[in-house]
Amino acid sequence: MSEQLNLFNIRPAYRVEQPKELMSKDALLKWKSRVFKHQQKTLNTEPPQQTSLFEPPRSHCDSDAINPFELKLHNAQFYRMREHQERICIYFIIDNALPLLLYVGETMQTAKQRWNGTHDCKDYAMNYVELHRKYDLEVKMCSAFWYDTPSDRTGRLKLERELILRWQSPFNKENWSKYGKPFGQI
Repeated sequence: MSEQLNLFNIRPAYRVEQPKELMSKDALLKWKSRVFKHQQKTLNTEPPQQTSLFEPPRSHCDSDAINPFELKLHNAQFYRMREHQERICIYFIIDNALPLLLYVGETMQTAKQRWNGTHDCKDYAMNYVELHRKYDLEVKMCSAFWYDTPSDRTGRLKLERELILRWQSPFNKENWSKYGKPFGQI
């Protein structure tokens, strides 16, 4: 019988997939605490100093020199703002309630073009906010931009990856093995 069902790609009723269980309030707070602890440690750790006369001087695009929490913050609708419509950049999605850096991205085009298209981070952010509202927890989603980014895409992608690994932003796939993907589909 199961071979016949497989033939027509029909699943028996007892195999119906159940909706994903929501993260509990306690689990959410613990998850945020893990991210926060790492990012606070990163904030409070001095970047490596030049140790040799033969090392090239640190660049303004050095990932150790960029602090997303010190950049000017914008609301989550940043892509509608005129000042962000024509410039490529590295951008950061932040929950400023704690604060937590949730996502690091680079724009191949402009921020508006990048964010108006299909973007998983928009869904993660929406699910993250909805879960906070469900548990009546404070959430302050905002964005910040680093415009002194390398003009070549290879340089921007390298900088983006260094920032993702340094800050361990949990919405970036590079850090899903550490933090999971609890806001991917709720």
